[in-house]
Amino acid sequence: MKSPKKNAHIQKLLKKKTQLKSVSSKPKFKTMKRKPPPFIKRKGSAYFQHHQLSYRLPLILLVASLFILIIAIPSLIVLPQNKNNEATEPADDFTIMNEQQQEAISVAVMRTKADVVEDVSLENYIVGVVAAEMPVTFEMEALKAQAIAARTYTVNHLLTNDEDSYDITDTVQDQVYKNNDELKQLWGSAYEDNIKKIKAAVESTRGEILTYEDAPIMPAYFSMSNGYTENSEDYWEKELPYLRSVPSPWDLENPKLVNQETFTKAELEERLGITLSSDAADHITIARSDSGRVSQFTMDENTFTGREIRDKLELRSTDFSVKQANDHYIFTTKGNGHGIGMSQYGADSMAKEGKNYEDIVKHYYQGIDISTLDEAAPTLVSK
Repeated sequence: MKSPKKNAHIQKLLKKKTQLKSVSSKPKFKTMKRKPPPFIKRKGSAYFQHHQLSYRLPLILLVASLFILIIAIPSLIVLPQNKNNEATEPADDFTIMNEQQQEAISVAVMRTKADVVEDVSLENYIVGVVAAEMPVTFEMEALKAQAIAARTYTVNHLLTNDEDSYDITDTVQDQVYKNNDELKQLWGSAYEDNIKKIKAAVESTRGEILTYEDAPIMPAYFSMSNGYTENSEDYWEKELPYLRSVPSPWDLENPKLVNQETFTKAELEERLGITLSSDAADHITIARSDSGRVSQFTMDENTFTGREIRDKLELRSTDFSVKQANDHYIFTTKGNGHGIGMSQYGADSMAKEGKNYEDIVKHYYQGIDISTLDEAAPTLVSK
């Protein structure tokens, strides 16, 4: 039997051994190093940098493609179109297009008062004619109709003119024309707005003319009718198939339709080159055309055409009647102008009703077409 003291010592040793075993069996986490799995790479490694770039590259390409589609390509499409059209506002002159696009056809205009010839490009000349021949207050479609009629008249004249020193005059003998300086003086502070409107009308019909059977027509026009236009042969000698009498009822509503001119017996004898009896008004015979205008006028056995009376007495139209008041003769006229072709006031009224310039010209010029200069006047363009 062991002694109590010895047993106590043995138990003490066993307890100490047990404690040491318990301490040595705890895991040592602080000193333990674990290798990461093969598919996990650290951020600073070359492997991570390579794959990070592989993800960024498609994104960069996508953004670049969107930039090209949205910005670059449209810019390339727009820029060539604007290359030769840098001026967006009209210049202070009649220039409608830049130098590279200017109409090659020129018109030599005889400036009657100054007795000089002014060379003007065709389209700029039409601007000056429309501004001088039709009130700028008229509707845009009426101004367009005037522009295409004026251009046709000019082209027809250029093709048939035999004059060497000039192409056309600036008077009612052909077409009234005013240049830039004259229009500035005429319009004053309203010049900028007015010229812009006229240019727009001319530009919208650029290069267009009126044709009949593929040839330019003689596009006569005048201020205001008596309710009908006139057949060409009833005023001129030549019958033209497109210058037929058509209704123009809009003119009857014009407050300036009727006008009166009074002449003494002496004035009438001098202008007509005749001698009148004291009761000459009782010996007047008048024959009228289908349009109501005077075709033949006889007074005291002196016979004239309606056109001759109009020209000699400077009447507004050939639709007139005569009354005698003592020693005076009163001529009452209806309308203004020769009455052939397009009525300008009628055109304006048609435009106010919603008609466009094609409707207008095809009403006043029967059976015509709208053609281009290249189609109808290739020899003129080639010059």
